[in-house]
Amino acid sequence: MAVLPIRIVGDPVLRTPSEPVTEFGPELARLVRDMEETMLDVEGAGLAAPQVGVSLRLFTYAVDGRRGHVVNPVLEVGDALQTDGSEGCLSVPGLGYRTVRAEWARVRGVDVDGVPVEVEGTGLLARCLQHETDHLDGKLYIDGLEGPERKDALRRIRAGQFNQVAESTQASRARSVGSVFGASLGHGSVGHRTDGGAR
Repeated sequence: MAVLPIRIVGDPVLRTPSEPVTEFGPELARLVRDMEETMLDVEGAGLAAPQVGVSLRLFTYAVDGRRGHVVNPVLEVGDALQTDGSEGCLSVPGLGYRTVRAEWARVRGVDVDGVPVEVEGTGLLARCLQHETDHLDGKLYIDGLEGPERKDALRRIRAGQFNQVAESTQASRARSVGSVFGASLGHGSVGHRTDGGAR
């Protein structure tokens, strides 16, 4: 297994809708293991394949004692909203904002062996499922911000201070990443770190 570099905002892979997984085998299993190790290394709540530069529809998660992965997830959400949760992203290091999400969410998909899986939950888990599925559609949580918070996020991303945070994050993460993967990383997580991952 290996800790992989995490792509940060500005990388085109984060804005590209991912392709469905069609090949199941050792390479997919290895990718999921590496994503899980990477997610745990940065204490993220989740990690989507595009965040490690792979444009495939899969993500890993670790929330409230529940941990796993979903390949080719299909998201379903309820009508009730949670409006008081702060959210961040491993791919948008150093920033976190109050983000409106559905209170309940469920994803259906398969595991690395093609066996059907279903994950559903409320609160942080629901937030994570929505956040990670957004990544697979080329969306970042900051896209859902409105008003002053959206303006603040965009201003800070354009500012030199964000670049300094990103560079510092990349440097610290490089210590965990093998040289074969390079040193282009980001840090964050959804929910419990207001970073990203759920990130």
